[in-house]
Amino acid sequence: MWSDRVFYQIYPLGFCGAPYENDGIAQSRILHVLDWIAHMQKLGINALYFSPVFESDSHGYNTRDYLKIDTRLGTNEDFAKVCMALHEAGIKVVLDGVFNHVGRGFFAFEDVRKNREQSQYLDWFYRIDFGGDTEYHDGFWYEGWEGYNNMVKLNLRNPAVVDYLLSAVGQWIDEFDIDGLRLDVAYSLDHDFIRRLRAYCDAKKDDFFLVGEMLHGDYNQLTQPDMLHSVTNYECYKGLYSSCNSHNLFEIVHSLLRQFGPEEWTLYKGKKLLNFVDNHDTERVASILQNPNHLKAIYTLMIAMPGIPCIYYGSEWGAKGKKGNEDRDIRKYYETPVWNDLTEWIAGLVRIRKDSRAIREGAFYSVVLTNEACVFLRETEGERIYVCVNISDREYYPNFEIGAAYARNLISNERIVMQNGFMMQPYQCYILKPES
Repeated sequence: MWSDRVFYQIYPLGFCGAPYENDGIAQSRILHVLDWIAHMQKLGINALYFSPVFESDSHGYNTRDYLKIDTRLGTNEDFAKVCMALHEAGIKVVLDGVFNHVGRGFFAFEDVRKNREQSQYLDWFYRIDFGGDTEYHDGFWYEGWEGYNNMVKLNLRNPAVVDYLLSAVGQWIDEFDIDGLRLDVAYSLDHDFIRRLRAYCDAKKDDFFLVGEMLHGDYNQLTQPDMLHSVTNYECYKGLYSSCNSHNLFEIVHSLLRQFGPEEWTLYKGKKLLNFVDNHDTERVASILQNPNHLKAIYTLMIAMPGIPCIYYGSEWGAKGKKGNEDRDIRKYYETPVWNDLTEWIAGLVRIRKDSRAIREGAFYSVVLTNEACVFLRETEGERIYVCVNISDREYYPNFEIGAAYARNLISNERIVMQNGFMMQPYQCYILKPES
């Protein structure tokens, strides 16, 4: 079950130290991933999400060739070796499916540039107007993704385009034995295309996972039985860091109640959204949080709340990075991973999650909530887990009853006397399991 997975995300071109622009020089940089598998296992990771790996003009999201690993990363054989090693380590492989747009170096777009009105690929692109132009001075206008003309929007209503993309996915499954796809800008994709993709992948491989990038709106639009299994939970991403920075835990807890609370009307009950505190498109969480003492708290909330957690490479030890300069600062190369107090803390949370069905699948209830402290319950039949977080620099005594005289703090393995609550220390988090 994908609800049992804990994801690790890498941005391969940055992770492997590749040049930003495609220089055409082949180098087997993707093998750098092999050196990190032991680190992932120690962290408790059992699924790896790769940002783009296929041949592109520059940053990976302007694809040139869907069937070829980017020259800067190596060969298809290199990547197959990496995928095999990950699978042997018990780690699922999910690739970035960039299907909304392609790079200007994509073969069909190059044909349009060369043959113009006579190109057989005119209808492969969403809108082409030979009465206009762009900053590239091709002598025609076309629609780029959100105005970025280095990413040419595909026409996903064209059956030939859909067949081409599905055949590429089929090759990825056959050649690399991948286990899922993260759909880039899923909110822009044609819904019929998503349905075709889901049906194709279901027939091609059992338990194939589809998760879509979604920023705003109703996640139910895409998380349907014939569409996606999951989407990115950007609502709670914002709520997590904003609650810490504004000392207002009401924001994140109310978002979780809105999404997964006990009332019948809650939006996403039973669905497994992909949770994160940062990724390749955001500033690193250690650069977002105003108080570094909140790092352990934000990871505790993210890993213990409903959904599937995803950890961005480097952030598990508190690496910093700001957006800008083509986002290179948040997509850095690190020669070796770092293991420190934060990494140990996250690994401990992952172990607790793996051992607790209530955390992975249980219902969500808010028990105690103040600006700077919260207690929420994750519950399944036969198991209750209380997650307690104090983001203040003061002690706090939450008044709540667990129905037992003692509780085991699963983080420290300490037995705590419960007398209608217990004393929470400054900046501390507790995951409590009632004991008789």
